[in-house]
Amino acid sequence: MQSRSIRSIIKTTATLTATVAALVAPSLSQAQGPGNWPSQPVRIVVPFQAGSATDLISRQLGMGLGKEYGQSFVIENRPGAAAMIGSEAAARAPGDGYTLLMSGPASMVTNRFLYKKLSYDPDAFEKVAVVAFTPNILLSHPSLPFKNLAEMVAYAKANPGKLSYASFGAGTTSHIAGEMLKAMAGIDIVHIPYKGAGEAIPALLSGQVSMYFDTIMTGLPYVKAGKLRALGMSNNKRSPMAPEIPTIAEQGYPGFDIAPWYGIVAPKGTPAEIVAKLNTSINKLLQDPTFRAKLATTGAEPRGGSVADFRAMVDAEIPRTEKLVKQSGVTLQ
Repeated sequence: MQSRSIRSIIKTTATLTATVAALVAPSLSQAQGPGNWPSQPVRIVVPFQAGSATDLISRQLGMGLGKEYGQSFVIENRPGAAAMIGSEAAARAPGDGYTLLMSGPASMVTNRFLYKKLSYDPDAFEKVAVVAFTPNILLSHPSLPFKNLAEMVAYAKANPGKLSYASFGAGTTSHIAGEMLKAMAGIDIVHIPYKGAGEAIPALLSGQVSMYFDTIMTGLPYVKAGKLRALGMSNNKRSPMAPEIPTIAEQGYPGFDIAPWYGIVAPKGTPAEIVAKLNTSINKLLQDPTFRAKLATTGAEPRGGSVADFRAMVDAEIPRTEKLVKQSGVTLQ
């Protein structure tokens, strides 16, 4: 009798456990589903060093989204290999909305034309929203015997191979800008890639390299302090932050127009509901005067737009960039 009672109790307990599990499982699944995203911290992978323009813009965005959703948006810096290390890490993450990538021209467009084999598929991402654009500024060491772009070009032609320029990585906008200038001006200057501004700026300040296409945010303070010279802006219009600095285009190189952009993407398979939710939140944030003011201090121009706008921008940039890379003479690595 006792044995039957024990078996009965065990059977009843097992039935109750199964019933509870069946009731709890759907609610757990529902709590973690797209409609309840985010229910835990979100990781934003930044494929450049801490302190870079990409990093600072990502942190501003992460703080803004964190306030809206009541969850932490954690910045994870994965610099190196022309943004490929960070891009690969994000591409391999689950498409659940809890890993995002702050992408740019290198990761989404340029790398496909510079490398025979990529460690990730640039098309294996869901486009979410373009956050901002920012111009690059061509900087030079003040000890060099030129004070403007025309004098630099003349010096470079008289001294082929003597000048060098840094970039924040092969395949980045700073690299392509340098190669474009070489091709358009007909000069021979040596490219020296670094992992980011954290390495390139000290190299320029110490005279290890002659020039550097840097973002206006990190480069302009050195110009204002008299530690570096500004030879021109890389985009097709002057920056409100430094209207006295002419563009390279207006100094005799029409069509010279390269400006880094920053856009949030997610691993392939991220639910459309989460992508749409994020797009709405980012566009809302970009309209907030306080957030726009914070972006302005970095030299960035807020953009935003729909998911379709982001896709169209990248689709248009791919053939344009392919042409620029071929004109620059850069060889596949």
